Amino acid sequence: MGDRNPTKKSKYEEENGCKVRGVVVLMKKNLLGVNDVAASVVDRFDEIRGRKVALRLISTAVDPDSDAESCRGKLGKPEYLEDWVTKITPMTSAATYNVTFEWSKEMGYPGAFTIANFHHSEFYLKNLTLEDVPGHGRVHFVCNSWVYHAERYNKDRIFFTNQTYLPSQTPPPLRGYREEELENLRGTGTGKLEEWDRVYDYDVYNDLGDPDKGPEHERPILGGSTEYPYPRRGRTGRPLLLSDPRIESRIPLYNSLSIYVPRDERFSHLKMSDFVAYALKSIFQFLAPGFKDLFDKTPDEFDSFEEVLQLYDGASAETNVTLLEKIRHHIPVETIKELLRSDGEKTYNFPLPQVIREDKDAWRSDEEFGREMLAGINPVVIQRLQEFPPTSKLNPELYGRQSSKISEEHIIHNLEGLTVAEAIRNNKLYILDHHDSLMPYLRRINTTAAKTYATRTVLFLKEDGTLRPVAIELSLPHPEGDHYGAVSRVCTPAEDGVEGAIWLLAKAYVAVDDSGYHQLISHWLNTHASIEPFIIATNRQLSVLHPIHKLLQPHFRDTMNINALARQSLICAGGFVEITVFPGKYSLEMSSMVYKDWVFPEQSLPGDLIKRGVAIKDSSCPHGVRLLIEDYPYAVDGLEIWGTIKTWVQDYCNLYYKTDEMVQEDPELQAWWTEIREKGHGDKKDEPWWPKMQSRKELIESCTTIIWVASALHAALNFGQYPYGGYLPNRPATSRRFIPDLGTPEYEEMKLNPEKAYLKTITSQMQSVLGISLVEILSRHSSDEIYLGQRDSPEWTADTEACKAFERFGERLKEVEQKFIDLNNDKRWRNRSGPVKMPYTLLYPSSEIGLTGRGIPNSISM
Repeated sequence: MGDRNPTKKSKYEEENGCKVRGVVVLMKKNLLGVNDVAASVVDRFDEIRGRKVALRLISTAVDPDSDAESCRGKLGKPEYLEDWVTKITPMTSAATYNVTFEWSKEMGYPGAFTIANFHHSEFYLKNLTLEDVPGHGRVHFVCNSWVYHAERYNKDRIFFTNQTYLPSQTPPPLRGYREEELENLRGTGTGKLEEWDRVYDYDVYNDLGDPDKGPEHERPILGGSTEYPYPRRGRTGRPLLLSDPRIESRIPLYNSLSIYVPRDERFSHLKMSDFVAYALKSIFQFLAPGFKDLFDKTPDEFDSFEEVLQLYDGASAETNVTLLEKIRHHIPVETIKELLRSDGEKTYNFPLPQVIREDKDAWRSDEEFGREMLAGINPVVIQRLQEFPPTSKLNPELYGRQSSKISEEHIIHNLEGLTVAEAIRNNKLYILDHHDSLMPYLRRINTTAAKTYATRTVLFLKEDGTLRPVAIELSLPHPEGDHYGAVSRVCTPAEDGVEGAIWLLAKAYVAVDDSGYHQLISHWLNTHASIEPFIIATNRQLSVLHPIHKLLQPHFRDTMNINALARQSLICAGGFVEITVFPGKYSLEMSSMVYKDWVFPEQSLPGDLIKRGVAIKDSSCPHGVRLLIEDYPYAVDGLEIWGTIKTWVQDYCNLYYKTDEMVQEDPELQAWWTEIREKGHGDKKDEPWWPKMQSRKELIESCTTIIWVASALHAALNFGQYPYGGYLPNRPATSRRFIPDLGTPEYEEMKLNPEKAYLKTITSQMQSVLGISLVEILSRHSSDEIYLGQRDSPEWTADTEACKAFERFGERLKEVEQKFIDLNNDKRWRNRSGPVKMPYTLLYPSSEIGLTGRGIPNSISM
């Protein structure tokens, strides 16, 4: 290629036309697919027959043939990729192809190009670089898009340079192209969407049930009603059921990976070929007919905590081979080997979860129980107790008296000499409250295999900064009807005898409630589901040229794909979530009830901490809030990350919006924000708390919140699932019986063998193995992960000031990570490692591939 390098052009060439060399980087389908040799052969035959890949540059000079109103840029001559037939495509990376354009200085700046693929097969277009444009030098186009045969599109695909323009600043000859591309992405709102489509549109969650299979598979439609409000999902346009035209038909489980998302939202080839994607496919085998019966027919139980430990690396697998062989009979050999990490014929052990790596019993301590509310996988629920006894917000006409039965006598001896009033006044009492969210569903849940309580846990903040649980209230609906209120028992700390066994069980019921709330609300609803409308609106209303599109786009990678797969196999009727999490068939319906209280400004970290009463506003503090629990690892680390993100967003937004009026007068930005409110979160459109998007401050705060939720919040809630929850006794996902009554055989067993009674109460042996397998998968970083402070292309923008601001962001994240390391090494902060000696690393920005318990990916990619 050396002899093709451009040389200095003469004045005549610049003014009258010359050749401009372009370099295209793309990946052929045969590289990305499963050895699609046929596609490669057909593409070469297309080339020989003259069916090539054609590119045309679009000038910022006005096309004299366009009408005065459209003022479109001049289209260059079609030019073709060179050497497609002769070039040997590398099998491990993208290939480069040359293309030569005719151009002249009077044509101005090439602001865009079109591409038409006349080959049989699609390819992934990464970028185009023009080496020496007269008067402008090097020009780069970031594409990152699949390009199908030209017949699949109404118009040729268009790509813009990596310049950044507000709508009003866009060169007039490009404005029509900019608007037209957005119209293409919005689609028509009708018809079934196909693999090659790029349409972003909204729909309700009417695809979770399958009533044609029978009443057991019916599920309510979430979204579009006051009864079941919900964020919107991406529309697929699949046909509606004839039996119920409100419900969208489902695709077969074996075809789940083909569920529609806009083509460029699909996993990259690396991720799709990764262990994670393969393991997702294996889930479908678990959900085959008869799997539910398999649970019911398997009487095997763990008899001791020591037996549970034999599931993990370094232990003899002899006792668990029988169980795993039973699973193996129902799942293909290749799948079970991957899912259970088989390294040999009979060895299926899991990696040892961090929570039991240093001490096998410390998880049982009260201190660790309280610490995980501040530094575990669901550190976003604990609240400051401001009223005693705790009260309920449930409608008393429907649910009777639901106030807590916890009295001062239950807790006074554990308050370090304080009265309850003094403890509240000194911000010493806290509560993990899973009462109101669960009680309306509890009667129905307990008619299934699950048997659990609505729980309230009161904790005392000790002088050493740790949280001591002082009472746990276990509540059931009144047997004579909901309107009679709750029937409750209060458990208090004990270590030995029957009281110690009951206290350990009470903590297990709290963990069950918290595990369900974590998966359904904290994780699924508040990150995955809530972000999807922002992704759809961004692609529909903000051009790729828009600065806010460039700011947010990295934080949306893979999310629509992972959410679509979740609807297909995880959160649907009979899916993995219903099988393993205690609310069962009521899981998603319950999350809809909690969405009624969803408030966008409270999704910011400072807003959330203030709402829960664990922090107060304080302008003298670095992030405008002061923590009332000083040793709160999630909040301490989170505020550092939040502040770093906000500084980056502020620096970036201020480059493009010099005044509040520029925010108000940006038509794309205003349409974006209106659509998020009125369509994406349409069931919340009339809420008064929505930012008005009339100032730079509102724009910066909103974008910071979106990035926080998609990156750091999700990381904190997701990547600790195996480190903490891979040992099921610590984080059981369901419970199968109530605390035994005095005088029953179960009570006697609890007295004589409390470990066996505990294990008979929580997740069954079969569910445990399935749950461990899957949280291991979900906790892994894939090989193509892109972390906070990184971009997939160094040339994501041509704006040097934006690049400098982003570099500062990356450097600051490195400093923050070192600060977290120093805090974890400081023995003053007991909650950072706790009795289990497990440092809090979930908000470390960086990570390696795999199961690390750290790292903040840019987006919700798992």
